[in-house]
Amino acid sequence: MFARLLNSAPVTGQPASSMVTWNGSFVYNGTTYNFNMIGTAPSTNSTTVIPVVIIPVKIVVGGRRGSVTFDPASIPSNTGGLTVVQNTVQSPIFDSTTTYVQGGVNVGTTQYEDAFQRASFWGTVSSNPNYHVILSPTVLSEVTLKPSARDGKTGTPFGETVAEVNINWIDGQFQSLITSLGITPNQFPIFLTYKTYLTSGGCCIGGYHSAIGAQSYAEFTYIDQPGLFSQDVSALSHEVGEWMDDPLIASASGNQTPCGILEVGDPLEGEANYGGYPYVLHGFTYNLQDLATLPYFGAPASTTVNGYFTFQGKSLTVCQNGS
Repeated sequence: MFARLLNSAPVTGQPASSMVTWNGSFVYNGTTYNFNMIGTAPSTNSTTVIPVVIIPVKIVVGGRRGSVTFDPASIPSNTGGLTVVQNTVQSPIFDSTTTYVQGGVNVGTTQYEDAFQRASFWGTVSSNPNYHVILSPTVLSEVTLKPSARDGKTGTPFGETVAEVNINWIDGQFQSLITSLGITPNQFPIFLTYKTYLTSGGCCIGGYHSAIGAQSYAEFTYIDQPGLFSQDVSALSHEVGEWMDDPLIASASGNQTPCGILEVGDPLEGEANYGGYPYVLHGFTYNLQDLATLPYFGAPASTTVNGYFTFQGKSLTVCQNGS
């Protein structure tokens, strides 16, 4: 339901600047597992601000009866007059006014992904309270993409008309846009589509993250129908969480653990509401996906707040062999 694309070739003309990351490790059954994550180490007691570039992408799909447009500048009926883009920017992913209390422990008044990361390393963060990874968004002008009939069509996979676009085709477009827009590796571009699922041999992919050399990036779709897969910013919370813990900068293979790479959203996507938990902010109910913490992947339970294996405290055990 989500994807991770591996690329190896650098973007043409890519500048030498890079994203701030740190290296850590944990031991499981006598084996040391190394990882590379966004920001600085929690033990530094410092705050890292990551420049995020949001690129709204209008998708136009042709058909026998004319074209159909899926535009993030649209105003859904439940956003109080805000566009999809505006509602995304004021979501808990970027808004810092929500207080997160996990199992009775206040892990901070901050952004959702920062709260997750603080909870994930609470064994260290509890004595280093100034540790944060903050996302600072800038919205660029909307771009329009028109896939051919081979790469894009309309469909109703969950009962609502959406665009279905080939992930490999659109990824090529995103790579070109990263270059033409002058985006640099110290920035995190997020491509925002509306009512657009990606396909890879079938529907439906709600989002993905990837990297080309040192340039990481992500895509997610915003679905305005409550209860559907990828509703509001749930797919965004999934992809940003995975990017933060497995940015694909250190190596093409990612961060290997006893149960595969650190795709922290995947273990929860099959839960009720696709793993989403409601958070009301500015009068709108956002659905943010629960995310797995390092103990799920083999790290000591003392790493996290309350020994949690997920941000929301789901009862999980250490995964084995990718299961």
